[in-house]
Amino acid sequence: MEGFLDRPVGRTWYRITGEGGRTPLVCLHGGPGSTHNYFRPLERLAEERPVVLYDQLGCGRSDRPDDLAWCLEVFTDELQHLREELGLDRIHLLGTSWGGMLALEHALARPDSVSSLVLSSTLASAEEWVVEAKRLSDAIEGDDEEVLAEFERRHFYRGAAEPLELVRMREEKNGAVYEAMWGPNEWTMTGALAGWDVRPRLAELQMPTLILRGAHDLSTPAISKTLTNGIPHAREVVFAESSHTPVLEETERYLRVVREFLYAVEAR
Repeated sequence: MEGFLDRPVGRTWYRITGEGGRTPLVCLHGGPGSTHNYFRPLERLAEERPVVLYDQLGCGRSDRPDDLAWCLEVFTDELQHLREELGLDRIHLLGTSWGGMLALEHALARPDSVSSLVLSSTLASAEEWVVEAKRLSDAIEGDDEEVLAEFERRHFYRGAAEPLELVRMREEKNGAVYEAMWGPNEWTMTGALAGWDVRPRLAELQMPTLILRGAHDLSTPAISKTLTNGIPHAREVVFAESSHTPVLEETERYLRVVREFLYAVEAR
């Protein structure tokens, strides 16, 4: 089922796949300003539960308002309204990169609605992320364009050729939203998320939590350790052949790990 969430600031496109009786899985894509496209493999989990994907406002099939002041509340409100519109009282919540930040915000604000958290290639502090991204970029020689290209090759997607899901994501993303929220690149913080930090509140998260990252990820061991040490019931899985997109780089293992985690949560 596909549809649009209508709000005064614009329409949000969503798709629900599957009608199984288990707790729905809501998936929050990265960016900000990227799209749902690289989450397509997650719809294979719809054999046993509804899987909800959506394009956040400003990108993909959703509206792109020109006069909106981009800020965190735009996206936290969007997620809450989407849950209310679709009647999703209790969910598993999966967020990758920026989507993990959004998942953390939602879980902290409405913990009773979240059965479990899957935090994939994500962070608890913008400052910590910038420090680590700068360290990774400083290890690459060349001009700005060469550094950015090699940075993505090493730490975003390590495959020889990008899959169609990433090609479509790049075609449908909105760089203006990314720059307004974050900045010109991963190691330069100038946007609305500057200063974002939930490290002092991680201990409040009492739901089962799975931390996922690639061995070559932008979410480095130090960043991931902050999450695993801070969240009381968190455990980490590292994908040895992956960088920032293990859902595409090691798809079969990624789906197996997520599926087994959700089953284990529901068996309790």
